[in-house]
Amino acid sequence: MQDLHGVFPYLVSPIAPDGSVMEEVLAGLVDHLIASGVHGLTPLGSTGEFAYLNAAQRRRIIQVVVEAAAGRVPVVAGIAATTTAEAVRQAREASELGADGILAILEAYFPVPEAGVVAYFNAVADATELPVVLYTNPQFQRSDLSLPALEALSRHPRIGYVKDASTNTGRLLSIMDRTEGRIRVFAASAHIPAAVMLIGGVGWMAGPACAIPRQSVRLYELCRAGDWTGAMALQRRLWRINELFARHALAACIKGALEIQGFPVGSPLPPQPPLSAEGRREVENALRALDIHAENA
Repeated sequence: MQDLHGVFPYLVSPIAPDGSVMEEVLAGLVDHLIASGVHGLTPLGSTGEFAYLNAAQRRRIIQVVVEAAAGRVPVVAGIAATTTAEAVRQAREASELGADGILAILEAYFPVPEAGVVAYFNAVADATELPVVLYTNPQFQRSDLSLPALEALSRHPRIGYVKDASTNTGRLLSIMDRTEGRIRVFAASAHIPAAVMLIGGVGWMAGPACAIPRQSVRLYELCRAGDWTGAMALQRRLWRINELFARHALAACIKGALEIQGFPVGSPLPPQPPLSAEGRREVENALRALDIHAENA
């Protein structure tokens, strides 16, 4: 199984008013992020507005990202569905398009019992030969991944990672202990990345890394080097972006930050609102404090 680690930005999904994927913009963003040193790319995460895209848009976004990455870094594609059959279809499609891994999300309208949750993710992992990252976000999901469910899923040979978007860092340590190292942990923007690295995390998959990739990579490097004093000093500087990400709508905040830097990624898909004027000022000030300017304008 491929070793996944480091900074994986959740890519935004640039969609034109007519519903088409803005392919040149997305490919340019991929080049920028790879040049900034990121270790992988994750299209169709929460910041990628997967819940607001149709099947054709999702397919094209994975295709563009894989082609633009051209094997330089692994692409872990998000798949999400309310039915097991659709999740399996999406996983196979992502594999056929050349993705290097799957970020598996369970959408649910009605609550799903734990046995059903485990069966869903096992079916996704059975569908391809790709490594699977489990995604759990109790803030948005009707059916979360419990510790017993994670322990059961850790026995699958292709399920080796979890991206946990709870705000409970202690839960991450419990996952590591409960699965005896079989599942490695990626942090989310809800966690302090340096703290997650300190307890044994392997990196983070998060929207803010799409807007501040170089700084995110530097933070990861400091953590890997064991320079915790330097890491925490940089973490404090970067935390403002995470605070804004939590305060404003996910896609609006990161798309707004990229627009400020000269990437014409557009607005979030309705009915999501764009970043407010006040939010834009806050994001501009936060980027300015990190010496990030409109380099690509």
